[in-house]
Amino acid sequence: MIPADETFDGTWPFSPHYFDGAGFKMHYVDEGKGDAIICLHGEPTWGYLYRNFIPPLAECQRVVVPDHMGFGKSETPQDREYTLKTHSENLMALVEHLDLRDITLVMQDWGGPIGTALTLRHPDRVKRLCLLNTITGYGGAKNDKLPPWFQFIKKHHDAGTLEEVMGFLGDHVLSIMKIVGFQNTDAVDDTWVRAYSMPFPTSADCIGAVAFPLDLFLGRIVPYVKEGFPLIEGLKSKPAMLAVGMKDQAIDPEYQIADFKSVFPNGPVVKLPDAGHYCQEDAPETLIALIQQFIQLT
Repeated sequence: MIPADETFDGTWPFSPHYFDGAGFKMHYVDEGKGDAIICLHGEPTWGYLYRNFIPPLAECQRVVVPDHMGFGKSETPQDREYTLKTHSENLMALVEHLDLRDITLVMQDWGGPIGTALTLRHPDRVKRLCLLNTITGYGGAKNDKLPPWFQFIKKHHDAGTLEEVMGFLGDHVLSIMKIVGFQNTDAVDDTWVRAYSMPFPTSADCIGAVAFPLDLFLGRIVPYVKEGFPLIEGLKSKPAMLAVGMKDQAIDPEYQIADFKSVFPNGPVVKLPDAGHYCQEDAPETLIALIQQFIQLT
């Protein structure tokens, strides 16, 4: 858990806010005024992924950027389950606490399924969805290829070494992000490495990062995802866009597009040929412009 006042040499200048109504100390950024944009991160990042997005988006909108349980400046309780269900329920509790409505969801990696769960269960609160290198999980598209990231997860899970490898995430977070598909090495300096490493000083602090890939790999998400299928029309009714970094090594880009088009057949898809899984790091200016334009048009 990163200290509340840590700014990482001024690259994270945003005031910290905390919510404990979900049973742990959940950190979030809350900047600007207007209709809400919620930016959701995934594995193994935190709100820092959106540091370049917050100022321009907050000029006309209220931007809320939570850190999932076990990530960033949020607490890592040792007695909680780290599953899609619990992360989604945590987000729903925060949204209800802040009474956010007409929400634009900006979702990457695990942020996609988490934001989708919110939309399915609270369609009255969500106005539109911006998917960035993620899936909803409700498209029914087939994906027979095991991407490099999940080849890595399978190898270490089968060998019984996954918790050992991921339990030292603070020492090699850049290496892990490169396996997943990080491209923009020009962005990397000592401050960048410190920002993404600091949430994981011990193996106990890594339990959320270990659980995310296992939740999918072991099929633990299936019952909760199935609960959402009767609510699918509420999801399909929302305007949605997809921006996909085509060098993604965690989720096959063509699978992302097929999943998206199955749910949102008329939704625009933008391919980013030089971006990877962490497209916010690889193409921030392009994505900010796309999000702003999509909000104006919908």
